[in-house]
Amino acid sequence: MNGAESLVATALAAGIDTCFANPGTTELPLVQALDAVPGMKGVLCVHETVVTGAADGYARMAGKPALTLLHLGPGFANGIANLHNARRARTPVVNLIGDHARWHRAADAPLTSDIQALAGAVSGFVRESGSAASLAEDFADVLAASISDGGQVATLIAAADHQWGEGRGQARLREARGRALVGDSAVDKARAMLVAAGAKGVLFLGGAGLTERGLKAAARIRAVTGCALFSETFFARMPRKPGLPVPTRLPYFPEMAMDALAPFGALVLAGARDPVAFFGYPGLPSRLADKVAQVETLARPEADVVPALEALADALKAPAFVAEAAVQRPGRPSGALTPLSLCQAIAACQPEDCVVMDEGLTVSAVYDAVARGVPAFDMLMLTGGAIGMGPAGATGAALAVPGRKVINLQADGSGLYTAQALWTQARQGLDVVTVICSNRRYEILRVEIARTGAAAGPIARAMTDLGGVDWVSIARGYGVPARRAETAEDLVAALDQAMATPGPQLIEAVLND
Repeated sequence: MNGAESLVATALAAGIDTCFANPGTTELPLVQALDAVPGMKGVLCVHETVVTGAADGYARMAGKPALTLLHLGPGFANGIANLHNARRARTPVVNLIGDHARWHRAADAPLTSDIQALAGAVSGFVRESGSAASLAEDFADVLAASISDGGQVATLIAAADHQWGEGRGQARLREARGRALVGDSAVDKARAMLVAAGAKGVLFLGGAGLTERGLKAAARIRAVTGCALFSETFFARMPRKPGLPVPTRLPYFPEMAMDALAPFGALVLAGARDPVAFFGYPGLPSRLADKVAQVETLARPEADVVPALEALADALKAPAFVAEAAVQRPGRPSGALTPLSLCQAIAACQPEDCVVMDEGLTVSAVYDAVARGVPAFDMLMLTGGAIGMGPAGATGAALAVPGRKVINLQADGSGLYTAQALWTQARQGLDVVTVICSNRRYEILRVEIARTGAAAGPIARAMTDLGGVDWVSIARGYGVPARRAETAEDLVAALDQAMATPGPQLIEAVLND
């Protein structure tokens, strides 16, 4: 058993059975090991940012680490954007990067680069392999690191000669370091602050605080204190079930976010970071809660927030969770195809127990509200602002939960970054419905230009224009059936057909200006 085979055997022993890959020559021993050690599913993606985005979506839905296989520094660099999103989501992703054989590095071959520096930019843990004999041991350490502290990106740089050299067989699995516990003093401070603030208090949820257990505990806390429930603007995953509370998402634009928080005097962070603006703007603060008199941290993102929320609810002597009153599913829209009617159509047609990967950006801002009455589903979002997560994340999610329909609510501009994911969806026969929000422009940049108070000149308008992109042809070229919808009725009919048809589908929803 060579080093690569011993690594794959160790991964399988840990329950890691899917590898998202775009390999090259320096990874071929690992590719061959996938055949030599049966049990690992290899998923080829035709761009590395699809590899890493699919791994992120897979791990979020599977509840276990995802494995990638990438080629040297340039291949890894191609995938960094979606690893940035995975880092912000605290997703456990294990990257295997093949490096040159040790004796070849000094030759400075064309693909030689500082892989460790690249990996360190998005990884919480990086290791270079020590030898063929220790390759599986190195992998076991990296795997344990990926699930420590609530999850992180972890990377193993595996020299080619360590892959093909003689290994020692399967390594012993390591025990991961758990989330940090929340002390009683933090619970006491949060309780006192929320009780004193009453309806002027906010429980600001993120990370594991947005799981079903976390939301139920938050509802109990609200029942006693009267506090408002807010969430991070872009979260990794949240279950949406009739009866579960739906926290108010903090608005994206800083003025709107500060206005949303302005009525409150106390804010408790529960698994969320201190809210900050996406960008710095003249005359506006970076911290969005600057005008809130008191800000207290119950649990940081890396801490064990769910038991802390439950302990807080118990300290308040909160009653058992009581489900909220059911909200009616929206009706099927008709007429012009607008952002509102597009989101209403999806909410009206989506099946129970589906997964919605939302990267609709400016168009899908209203989806959160109109989807309050739909049957149970899971919602995934772009977490780090590096666009192109949607098609790739939907691909990984579909592999993680076969049998569940995945809906990718996708802005057209960011969708172009990872359109190659459609090829993997077709190759794997994945049950993904991609709805392209086709306004044929980078709308967010036009909004940001308008916010500066200056008119967009011809070059600026050209730099935000996406006219001429034919999504139906793109999808069909990758092997995905596609159609175009230009009215709300067209979109509803297309969605009905797509929801009833297994396998990948794409609908280009052409929005009215």
